[in-house]
Amino acid sequence: MASNNDKRSKTEKVIMVTGASGLVGRAIQAVVAEETSRPEEKFIFLSSKDADLVSEEETRLLFEKHRPTHVIHLAARVGGLFANMKYNLDFFTDNLKINTNILNNAFKFDVEKVVSCLSTCIFPDKTTFPVDETMIHNGPPHPSNFGYAYAKRMLDVMNRCYKDQHNCKFTSVVPTNVYGPWDNFNLEEGHVIPGLVHKVFTAKRDATPFYIWGTGSPLRQFIFSRDLAKLFLWAIREYEEVDPIIFSVGEEDEITIKEAADLIVEAFDFKGPVILDTSKSDGQLKKTAENTKLRKYLPDFKFTPIKEGIKETVDWFVENYDIARK
Repeated sequence: MASNNDKRSKTEKVIMVTGASGLVGRAIQAVVAEETSRPEEKFIFLSSKDADLVSEEETRLLFEKHRPTHVIHLAARVGGLFANMKYNLDFFTDNLKINTNILNNAFKFDVEKVVSCLSTCIFPDKTTFPVDETMIHNGPPHPSNFGYAYAKRMLDVMNRCYKDQHNCKFTSVVPTNVYGPWDNFNLEEGHVIPGLVHKVFTAKRDATPFYIWGTGSPLRQFIFSRDLAKLFLWAIREYEEVDPIIFSVGEEDEITIKEAADLIVEAFDFKGPVILDTSKSDGQLKKTAENTKLRKYLPDFKFTPIKEGIKETVDWFVENYDIARK
């Protein structure tokens, strides 16, 4: 096993963040930049340009180069509904390889802690609500993206195996619907809020109606990316369980798609027609997750009010339209 104790002081923390060019990684960079400096911490933010994590060799070289003591693992092969349905095998095998390579090298290079990012899509398709951390493996995920979902579930299995066999401190977190600056605003592949932001932007620019797909009645819990970033930093510094933890606003903060759309319309000061296209599917009507476990640890954590978070996201998209993913 490679040892790097001679390469770093005992107090220094080298925190390597994979997938750092995405929504959550960018938010972590912003929060770290805003924080009072912690001299014992050094952050390394990596993207797909730095290594292909599907490759065991490239992943090993990354660990050899940076010698992290801690890893926040955000990197994944992701895609929209159509891509997942068409390439379930690829999403399963690629993500399984990425996660295996990260955890295997974290073990080999004596990494103290790994916090990996899961997704609410891992929960059973047929379930009762609210879901909690104990329900992840209670039944099959939705058939549309079962490859991706099972690969993410396997991260939890691997974390438990490394704990059981080698006493490694590898764990994972499960965020609900994340939104914020640096999101993917692509109309085909973007999630709810970035997709609606792009639609209202286009409708206002072109003086056309704003169409919301479906009835607008499905309920969702949205977490602002900067709040999620703060929780990730808490997890890498403080969370000691191997069991996953859900990062979400409370059930009382769940809102409908129509209510989210109305907040985006308000943020844009859009005055045109708003039309619900009920010929389109609503998708899953409810995905409620409970944050009881999070609140036991952080009873006073303040989430950004969604009106404020949406306004900041809209302003960012307008100001950065040319560089935004769309």
